[in-house]
Amino acid sequence: MRQEISSGGVVIFGNAILMLKKYNGDWVLPKGKVEEEEDYKQTAVREVFEEAGVKVEVLKYLGKIHYTFKNNWEENDQISKTVHWFMMQARSIYCNPQKEEGFIEAKFVHINRAVDLAKYADEKRIIRKAIEEYNILST
Repeated sequence: MRQEISSGGVVIFGNAILMLKKYNGDWVLPKGKVEEEEDYKQTAVREVFEEAGVKVEVLKYLGKIHYTFKNNWEENDQISKTVHWFMMQARSIYCNPQKEEGFIEAKFVHINRAVDLAKYADEKRIIRKAIEEYNILST
């Protein structure tokens, strides 16, 4: 089984969270593989900018999630993936989806809708955690 480590962000601007729509209609959070010489935080900031064109400030580490999936291109290729998540604040609401990565839309979604819109249960959990943490920081 192949190991992959990625990093991503729950990006907040005002009362909205950045979501990316993939070509298949799934709404996801921005994330990507950690490159050599990068730490998890640097990867998360880079991936948010690459995938959505959004410049961010990291507020807090939210934790990691782990899952296994089958690589569609290789018949017996299982991938064990760990994703490190950060709560981030955007400097502006402007975003631009990276079409080359299969994203057809990027937008900030009202904080109350983000959990419902997210495709995957683990991303729903990390969005909930970010909202809780953001509410604590905002009080």
